Amino acid sequence: MKVIMLQNIEKVGNKGDVVNVKRGFARNYLTPRGIAIYATPANLKRLNEIKGKMAEDEQKMLGELKKLAEKIASTKLAFVRKVDEHGSMFGSVSENDIVHALQEKDITIHKSTLGMDKHFKELGEIALPVRLHKEVSCTLTIVIEQEQE
Repeated sequence: MKVIMLQNIEKVGNKGDVVNVKRGFARNYLTPRGIAIYATPANLKRLNEIKGKMAEDEQKMLGELKKLAEKIASTKLAFVRKVDEHGSMFGSVSENDIVHALQEKDITIHKSTLGMDKHFKELGEIALPVRLHKEVSCTLTIVIEQEQE
């Protein structure tokens, strides 16, 4: 079944592409979520109009994401953790900790945008890459300090 993609989905298609997918996938997943529309003759005639509208929406979204990236780049998060006598941290700083700290500063992002391979378990300053979009990325500064007794 042919559908017109309204959003990018990895291994399926990009915005504006006409792709062939299984009927159940289109009927049960793509169209109910607004990710794609059926490639009917009427929709295929409107394809250029749909692509133009998507390009406008994309530009608007990129502008908003660039502002968000500037806000994130100027933000510095500080976390205080307990440390034993050997300098090892009890616990770690995870994606959820960072997302919640950003929400307190009125910055809302999803944890998948953070470029973390593993949780941070060392004291010090860390530059964390944040990828908001394939064209928009920035660096978030995180400081992990020792709790004073």
